[in-house]
Amino acid sequence: MEFDFDAEIIEWRGPSPYLFAALPPELADELALAAKDFTYGWGCIPASGRLGRTDFTTSLFPRNGGYLVPIKRAVQRAEQVGLGDVIHLELRVGD
Repeated sequence: MEFDFDAEIIEWRGPSPYLFAALPPELADELALAAKDFTYGWGCIPASGRLGRTDFTTSLFPRNGGYLVPIKRAVQRAEQVGLGDVIHLELRVGD
């Protein structure tokens, strides 16, 4: 599965080396239908992503019926983005 979307960078659960982007609801619904095929436990789903010119690996976290995409500090620095910025993400889940 591949997803391509824009999202605002947000904080979740206090200070951390990570900030997050929420998968849009319509894409989260699509992913939820196939989540059991991808999850490794607790509803977390491994994924690979691209922000700008930076590729990264991550795991999507279930949150309030949707999914959060962690944005590692190294990715934030490489792409010069931070809290409140709207970013364009490409994600791949599964093969």
